[in-house]
Amino acid sequence: MKAQATVFLGGGRITGALIAGLRLAGYRRAIVVHDRNAGKLRALRREFQVEVARDLKSAVERAETLIVAVRPDSVAELLDEIVRCGAVSRARLDRPRIAISLAAGIPLKKLRGGLGSVRWARAMPSPVCRIGRGLTAVTYDRAVSVADRKRVRELFELVGRVLEIPERRFDAFCVAYSPSHGYHALATLAKAAQEAGLDRKTALTAGAHAFAEAILYCRESGQSLADLLQESATPGGIAAATMEAMTKAGYEKAVAAGLRAGIRRARLNAKL
Repeated sequence: MKAQATVFLGGGRITGALIAGLRLAGYRRAIVVHDRNAGKLRALRREFQVEVARDLKSAVERAETLIVAVRPDSVAELLDEIVRCGAVSRARLDRPRIAISLAAGIPLKKLRGGLGSVRWARAMPSPVCRIGRGLTAVTYDRAVSVADRKRVRELFELVGRVLEIPERRFDAFCVAYSPSHGYHALATLAKAAQEAGLDRKTALTAGAHAFAEAILYCRESGQSLADLLQESATPGGIAAATMEAMTKAGYEKAVAAGLRAGIRRARLNAKL
Protein backbone atom coordinates (compact mmCIF):
# COMPACT_ATOMS: atom_id res chain seq x y z
CA MET A 1 0.00 0.00 0.00
CA LYS A 2 1.22 3.48 -0.85
CA ALA A 3 2.24 5.79 1.97
CA GLN A 4 -0.41 7.97 3.52
CA ALA A 5 -0.48 11.49 2.18
CA THR A 6 -1.83 14.99 2.47
CA VAL A 7 -4.67 14.87 -0.04
CA PHE A 8 -6.36 17.86 -1.68
CA LEU A 9 -9.80 17.44 -3.18
CA GLY A 10 -9.89 20.32 -5.64
CA GLY A 11 -7.01 21.66 -7.68
CA GLY A 12 -7.91 25.34 -7.85
CA ARG A 13 -6.09 28.52 -6.89
CA ILE A 14 -5.95 28.04 -3.13
CA THR A 15 -4.68 24.48 -3.55
CA GLY A 16 -1.93 25.76 -5.83
CA ALA A 17 -1.02 28.52 -3.39
CA LEU A 18 -0.87 26.14 -0.42
CA ILE A 19 1.23 23.57 -2.24
CA ALA A 20 3.61 26.29 -3.42
CA GLY A 21 4.03 27.51 0.15
CA LEU A 22 4.51 23.99 1.48
CA ARG A 23 7.15 23.18 -1.11
CA LEU A 24 8.88 26.49 -0.39
CA ALA A 25 9.00 25.50 3.28
CA GLY A 26 10.60 22.16 2.42
CA TYR A 27 7.51 19.99 2.97
CA ARG A 28 8.45 16.57 1.64
CA ARG A 29 5.52 14.40 2.67
CA ALA A 30 3.48 12.94 -0.17
CA ILE A 31 0.93 15.37 -1.62
CA VAL A 32 -1.94 13.98 -3.70
CA VAL A 33 -4.48 16.05 -5.64
CA HIS A 34 -7.80 14.99 -7.12
CA ASP A 35 -9.78 17.20 -9.48
CA ARG A 36 -12.12 16.59 -12.40
CA ASN A 37 -10.16 19.11 -14.46
CA ALA A 38 -7.25 17.23 -16.04
CA GLY A 39 -5.56 20.49 -17.05
CA LYS A 40 -5.33 21.65 -13.44
CA LEU A 41 -3.84 18.33 -12.41
CA ARG A 42 -1.22 18.42 -15.16
CA ALA A 43 -0.20 21.95 -14.17
CA LEU A 44 0.13 21.06 -10.47
CA ARG A 45 2.09 17.90 -11.20
CA ARG A 46 4.43 19.75 -13.56
CA GLU A 47 5.09 22.65 -11.19
CA PHE A 48 5.14 20.95 -7.78
CA GLN A 49 5.74 17.24 -8.46
CA VAL A 50 2.53 16.24 -6.69
CA GLU A 51 0.87 12.90 -7.21
CA VAL A 52 -2.38 12.84 -9.14
CA ALA A 53 -5.34 10.68 -8.13
CA ARG A 54 -7.54 10.05 -11.14
CA ASP A 55 -10.46 8.81 -9.07
CA LEU A 56 -11.96 10.03 -5.80
CA LYS A 57 -11.87 6.67 -4.02
CA SER A 58 -8.12 6.19 -4.40
CA ALA A 59 -7.49 9.79 -3.32
CA VAL A 60 -9.46 9.50 -0.09
CA GLU A 61 -7.98 6.11 0.74
CA ARG A 62 -4.48 7.67 0.66
CA ALA A 63 -5.42 10.53 2.97
CA GLU A 64 -3.98 10.92 6.41
CA THR A 65 -4.93 14.59 6.17
CA LEU A 66 -7.80 15.34 3.78
CA ILE A 67 -8.19 18.94 2.58
CA VAL A 68 -11.50 19.82 0.96
CA ALA A 69 -10.71 22.71 -1.37
CA VAL A 70 -13.83 23.08 -3.53
CA ARG A 71 -16.39 25.85 -3.86
CA PRO A 72 -18.94 26.06 -1.02
CA ASP A 73 -21.79 25.05 -3.32
CA SER A 74 -19.91 21.86 -4.23
CA VAL A 75 -19.15 20.61 -0.71
CA ALA A 76 -22.35 18.64 -0.05
CA GLU A 77 -22.17 16.90 -3.43
CA LEU A 78 -18.51 16.02 -2.89
CA LEU A 79 -19.14 14.50 0.54
CA ASP A 80 -22.03 12.44 -0.84
CA GLU A 81 -19.79 11.27 -3.68
CA ILE A 82 -17.10 10.18 -1.21
CA VAL A 83 -19.64 7.96 0.52
CA ARG A 84 -21.14 6.65 -2.74
CA CYS A 85 -17.75 5.68 -4.18
CA GLY A 86 -17.12 3.44 -1.18
CA ALA A 87 -14.05 5.21 0.17
CA VAL A 88 -15.72 5.67 3.57
CA SER A 89 -19.00 4.96 5.28
CA ARG A 90 -20.98 7.38 7.38
CA ALA A 91 -20.95 4.91 10.27
CA ARG A 92 -17.21 4.32 10.44
CA LEU A 93 -14.16 6.17 9.18
CA ASP A 94 -10.62 4.88 9.63
CA ARG A 95 -9.07 7.49 7.36
CA PRO A 96 -8.46 10.35 7.01
CA ARG A 97 -7.10 11.05 10.46
CA ILE A 98 -8.30 14.65 10.12
CA ALA A 99 -10.30 16.46 7.44
CA ILE A 100 -9.98 20.19 6.83
CA SER A 101 -12.51 22.24 4.90
CA LEU A 102 -11.42 25.43 3.14
CA ALA A 103 -14.98 26.23 2.01
CA ALA A 104 -16.09 29.65 3.25
CA GLY A 105 -19.30 29.67 5.26
CA ILE A 106 -19.88 25.90 5.50
CA PRO A 107 -20.19 25.21 9.25
CA LEU A 108 -18.74 22.28 11.14
CA LYS A 109 -22.20 20.85 11.88
CA LYS A 110 -22.82 20.39 8.15
CA LEU A 111 -19.43 18.86 7.59
CA ARG A 112 -20.03 16.40 10.45
CA GLY A 113 -23.28 15.31 8.83
CA GLY A 114 -21.57 14.63 5.54
CA LEU A 115 -19.01 12.04 6.60
CA GLY A 116 -20.13 10.34 9.76
CA SER A 117 -17.56 10.28 12.55
CA VAL A 118 -14.78 12.12 10.75
CA ARG A 119 -13.03 14.80 12.81
CA TRP A 120 -13.23 18.15 11.09
CA ALA A 121 -11.41 21.44 11.15
CA ARG A 122 -12.13 24.54 9.11
CA ALA A 123 -9.29 26.66 7.80
CA MET A 124 -9.17 29.83 5.75
CA PRO A 125 -5.65 30.40 4.39
CA SER A 126 -4.63 33.56 2.57
CA PRO A 127 -3.38 33.20 -1.02
CA VAL A 128 -0.22 34.93 0.24
CA CYS A 129 0.69 31.55 1.75
CA ARG A 130 2.23 30.95 -1.69
CA ILE A 131 5.32 32.88 -0.53
CA GLY A 132 5.24 31.70 3.08
CA ARG A 133 3.76 34.98 4.37
CA GLY A 134 0.15 33.90 4.71
CA LEU A 135 -2.32 34.14 7.55
CA THR A 136 -4.63 31.22 8.26
CA ALA A 137 -7.66 31.14 10.53
CA VAL A 138 -8.43 27.70 12.00
CA THR A 139 -11.35 26.38 14.03
CA TYR A 140 -12.02 22.83 15.20
CA ASP A 141 -14.81 20.41 15.86
CA ARG A 142 -14.98 19.45 19.53
CA ALA A 143 -14.03 15.86 18.67
CA VAL A 144 -10.62 16.88 17.32
CA SER A 145 -7.88 15.75 19.69
CA VAL A 146 -5.08 17.92 21.01
CA ALA A 147 -2.63 15.97 18.86
CA ASP A 148 -4.64 16.53 15.69
CA ARG A 149 -5.11 20.23 16.46
CA LYS A 150 -1.34 20.44 16.69
CA ARG A 151 -1.03 18.60 13.37
CA VAL A 152 -3.34 21.08 11.64
CA ARG A 153 -1.68 24.11 13.20
CA GLU A 154 1.81 22.93 12.28
CA LEU A 155 0.76 22.30 8.67
CA PHE A 156 -0.46 25.86 8.17
CA GLU A 157 2.40 27.37 10.17
CA LEU A 158 4.66 26.20 7.36
CA VAL A 159 3.05 28.84 5.11
CA GLY A 160 2.60 31.71 7.57
CA ARG A 161 0.97 32.73 10.80
CA VAL A 162 -1.98 30.77 12.27
CA LEU A 163 -4.83 32.09 14.42
CA GLU A 164 -7.13 29.63 16.20
CA ILE A 165 -10.53 31.25 16.70
CA PRO A 166 -14.03 30.13 17.74
CA GLU A 167 -16.29 29.21 14.84
CA ARG A 168 -18.79 31.92 15.79
CA ARG A 169 -16.14 34.50 14.84
CA PHE A 170 -14.90 32.71 11.76
CA ASP A 171 -16.99 34.48 9.12
CA ALA A 172 -16.14 37.95 10.44
CA PHE A 173 -12.44 37.13 10.43
CA CYS A 174 -12.56 35.71 6.92
CA VAL A 175 -14.10 38.84 5.42
CA ALA A 176 -11.72 41.14 7.30
CA TYR A 177 -8.35 39.50 6.60
CA SER A 178 -8.46 38.93 2.86
CA PRO A 179 -5.57 40.44 0.86
CA SER A 180 -8.26 41.57 -1.57
CA HIS A 181 -8.71 44.55 0.77
CA GLY A 182 -5.13 45.58 0.09
CA TYR A 183 -5.36 45.01 -3.66
CA HIS A 184 -8.65 46.86 -3.93
CA ALA A 185 -7.40 49.78 -1.85
CA LEU A 186 -4.16 49.97 -3.84
CA ALA A 187 -6.00 49.90 -7.17
CA THR A 188 -8.42 52.60 -5.94
CA LEU A 189 -5.65 54.84 -4.60
CA ALA A 190 -3.50 54.43 -7.71
CA LYS A 191 -6.43 55.26 -9.99
CA ALA A 192 -7.20 58.40 -7.99
CA ALA A 193 -3.52 59.40 -8.08
CA GLN A 194 -3.49 59.05 -11.87
CA GLU A 195 -6.58 61.23 -12.11
CA ALA A 196 -4.74 63.76 -9.94
CA GLY A 197 -1.91 63.91 -12.47
CA LEU A 198 0.57 61.06 -11.84
CA ASP A 199 1.56 58.55 -14.49
CA ARG A 200 0.48 54.95 -13.84
CA LYS A 201 3.87 53.65 -12.65
CA THR A 202 4.41 56.53 -10.23
CA ALA A 203 0.84 56.25 -8.95
CA LEU A 204 1.33 52.55 -8.18
CA THR A 205 4.69 53.21 -6.51
CA ALA A 206 3.18 55.91 -4.30
CA GLY A 207 0.20 53.74 -3.38
CA ALA A 208 2.30 50.67 -2.67
CA HIS A 209 4.52 52.72 -0.35
CA ALA A 210 1.44 54.11 1.41
CA PHE A 211 0.30 50.59 2.33
CA ALA A 212 3.35 48.33 2.46
CA GLU A 213 5.83 50.56 4.28
CA ALA A 214 3.16 51.91 6.62
CA ILE A 215 2.23 48.38 7.70
CA LEU A 216 5.88 47.40 8.05
CA TYR A 217 6.56 50.40 10.28
CA CYS A 218 3.40 49.69 12.29
CA ARG A 219 4.71 46.19 13.00
CA GLU A 220 8.25 47.21 13.84
CA SER A 221 7.78 50.48 15.69
CA GLY A 222 5.64 49.13 18.52
CA GLN A 223 3.51 52.28 18.43
CA SER A 224 -0.25 52.18 18.65
CA LEU A 225 -2.30 52.71 15.52
CA ALA A 226 -3.79 55.87 17.04
CA ASP A 227 -0.32 57.31 17.63
CA LEU A 228 0.78 56.47 14.10
CA LEU A 229 -2.29 58.14 12.62
CA GLN A 230 -1.60 61.25 14.65
CA GLU A 231 2.07 61.21 13.66
CA SER A 232 1.39 60.82 9.93
CA ALA A 233 -1.54 63.23 9.63
CA THR A 234 -0.50 66.53 11.23
CA PRO A 235 -3.50 68.80 11.94
CA GLY A 236 -3.78 71.37 9.18
CA GLY A 237 -1.56 69.33 6.85
CA ILE A 238 -2.38 67.72 3.52
CA ALA A 239 -2.60 64.18 4.96
CA ALA A 240 -5.10 65.29 7.58
CA ALA A 241 -7.15 67.09 4.94
CA THR A 242 -7.10 63.98 2.75
CA MET A 243 -8.24 61.65 5.57
CA GLU A 244 -10.98 64.03 6.67
CA ALA A 245 -12.35 64.33 3.14
CA MET A 246 -12.30 60.53 2.67
CA THR A 247 -14.22 60.03 5.91
CA LYS A 248 -16.82 62.63 4.93
CA ALA A 249 -17.19 60.94 1.55
CA GLY A 250 -18.21 57.71 3.30
CA TYR A 251 -14.98 55.72 3.35
CA GLU A 252 -15.58 54.17 6.77
CA LYS A 253 -19.21 53.37 5.93
CA ALA A 254 -18.17 51.75 2.65
CA VAL A 255 -15.69 49.45 4.39
CA ALA A 256 -18.27 48.47 7.04
CA ALA A 257 -20.84 47.79 4.31
CA GLY A 258 -18.36 45.58 2.50
CA LEU A 259 -17.71 43.47 5.60
CA ARG A 260 -21.42 43.07 6.24
CA ALA A 261 -21.94 41.90 2.66
CA GLY A 262 -19.18 39.33 3.01
CA ILE A 263 -20.67 37.96 6.23
CA ARG A 264 -24.10 37.72 4.58
CA ARG A 265 -22.55 35.74 1.73
CA ALA A 266 -20.90 33.36 4.20
CA ARG A 267 -24.22 32.82 5.97
CA LEU A 268 -25.90 32.10 2.66
CA ASN A 269 -23.19 29.52 1.96
CA ALA A 270 -24.10 27.84 5.26
CA LYS A 271 -27.59 27.17 3.86
CA LEU A 272 -26.34 25.41 0.74
